[in-house]
Amino acid sequence: MSKSTENKDKPSPEVKALSLFLMAHKSTSQNYKEKSKRINKLWTQVGSGGTTKEVYLEEVQNILDSFGGYDKVVEKTVQFYIDKTGEWKLTGNDKFCQDAQKVADIILEKK
Repeated sequence: MSKSTENKDKPSPEVKALSLFLMAHKSTSQNYKEKSKRINKLWTQVGSGGTTKEVYLEEVQNILDSFGGYDKVVEKTVQFYIDKTGEWKLTGNDKFCQDAQKVADIILEKK
């Protein structure tokens, strides 16, 4: 395993939420597609030393805020996948997965 692979930080819950949200919705809106490209380009710049992780995380937060904040993005993402597949499959012990599962449980209870 290379050092770069070993030293990679796990994405924050906010980064994970935004990434999944944009991945889910980029085919539904040019705005989402553009934001996805922007955030991916910024992450590439972090990797190449063109910008800092702090700048990247600040932009992630700004984009999350523009979509209603972390909780709203988690809710919209879970709702998207439940509407599309009838279930929420992503599991894990990280904060995003736990938050998403709580939302999924509520949405699925109402069905």
